[in-house]
Amino acid sequence: MPRSVRGAARNQARKRLLKQARGYVGARGGHRWVAKTQIQKGGVYAFRDRRARKRDMRALWITRITAACRMRGTRYSLFINGLKLAGVNLNRKMLSQVAIEDPKLFDELVKIGVAKSRATPAKA
Repeated sequence: MPRSVRGAARNQARKRLLKQARGYVGARGGHRWVAKTQIQKGGVYAFRDRRARKRDMRALWITRITAACRMRGTRYSLFINGLKLAGVNLNRKMLSQVAIEDPKLFDELVKIGVAKSRATPAKA
């Protein structure tokens, strides 16, 4: 009985694998076993970093809001607490955009936030 070597299916599988590894440097893009390992690692990194990107963006927005608050002589924590107490429901992404694109509106938001946070007594 002749042995089976999978023929065309094996070649197609290799082509499919190497197509996914296109652009990888050295053996990672050309050798089947190394490419397979690297594709798996790449998938793990992609999954992890889709979540990390969300954290990074939030940190960027907070940094921008902090800088804008400092330019207006207040602190980020006072500003955010005041907006929360005043019932202003803008997320940090929108606050960051407002700080960049519409400084006058951001000035008004700072006034609202600081006035509200200073008006309420601190918890002891």
